[in-house]
Amino acid sequence: MEAASLAQGVASPLSPREGMIKNVSLESLQLCERDGKAEDTGVVEMELPVARNIKISNITCDSFKICWDVDPHSTEKITHYFIDLNKKENKNSNKFKHKDVPTKLVAKAVPLPMTVRGHWFLSPRTEYTVAVQTASKQTDGDYAVSEWSDIVEFCTADYSPVHLTQLLQKAEVIAGRMLKFSVFYRNQHEDYFQHCRDVLGGRMMPSVKDNSGSHGSPISGKLEGIFFSCNTEFNTGQPAQDSPYGRFRFQVPAEVLFTPDTRLYFGDFYCMYTAYHYVILVLAPRGSSGDLYCSERLPELDVTNNRFLMRLCGEDGRVVFQHAQDVILELIYTEPLPLALGTVSQISGHQLMSLSTINAKKDPSCKTCNISVGR
Repeated sequence: MEAASLAQGVASPLSPREGMIKNVSLESLQLCERDGKAEDTGVVEMELPVARNIKISNITCDSFKICWDVDPHSTEKITHYFIDLNKKENKNSNKFKHKDVPTKLVAKAVPLPMTVRGHWFLSPRTEYTVAVQTASKQTDGDYAVSEWSDIVEFCTADYSPVHLTQLLQKAEVIAGRMLKFSVFYRNQHEDYFQHCRDVLGGRMMPSVKDNSGSHGSPISGKLEGIFFSCNTEFNTGQPAQDSPYGRFRFQVPAEVLFTPDTRLYFGDFYCMYTAYHYVILVLAPRGSSGDLYCSERLPELDVTNNRFLMRLCGEDGRVVFQHAQDVILELIYTEPLPLALGTVSQISGHQLMSLSTINAKKDPSCKTCNISVGR
């Protein structure tokens, strides 16, 4: 495997500069810049074993374990491992866009498997390639290296419930006070609702969630559901008359979707380079396929005590529904829903396409809604 320099893409195994070394894992893993000066690589000739049969395991959103077959008779020669880690090239990527800089890791020769960890060069749900050299540090500070191993591909994992809980805690800080509401609503074009009537037996059917929001969210591209909103205008207590998704609105009483047997999950927290933030919540009837999927991956919220969406019993015994004022809630209901349970009507406002979140990319620089495990 060729090792490309930062500046020119020169093919050559390269010696790390000691001044660039930075600790990045529990196993004394070190990150260094490649030296592009091919004429002075500091490589010494020595017969070192090539890493073979590389295995990747224990993959998380920002770490993995790596091991390979080792000849026990040659291990005393090896003092370090060089690990070449790169994002797998996307054939559809923009050729004129700045490419990610390859990451070369230098690790002391610790017992295998070895953990590679670092959120500044590993992102969730991302395909990578990795290759290994064994190396021996000489008395003058130069390295003797083996040939590169075969290239191995792997993909990092989604956020775990622990990471999502960190996102949840960040979202709670800015959620604001709670406002009453009475309906969930969904805007679409007239053709959508006509298709539901003519083809789908009068029902709205779940579809796979798009890739909007955090790249590591386990619901993106996987969870099936129907999107709803519930936010109301502060001065009227009613849903806004503008929508980016269509001029026709389906409204359903809140108690139809948010029943005593509905479980509530936190799914994501993000923004799109704007001052306002979005929180994605999942409403899943207990025991449904959506509930089973979410229960293994998402933090569950107490429906009577959380900062985003609540179902409460009022003083007069009536059920009261409340939503957070300072975030825009996107709600995913995981089951088919008959149109007969609500009403469809045309809104009087505008279709503001600039507010659409379809496949919206999260702002990776926002300190309010990012956590330190990739984006």
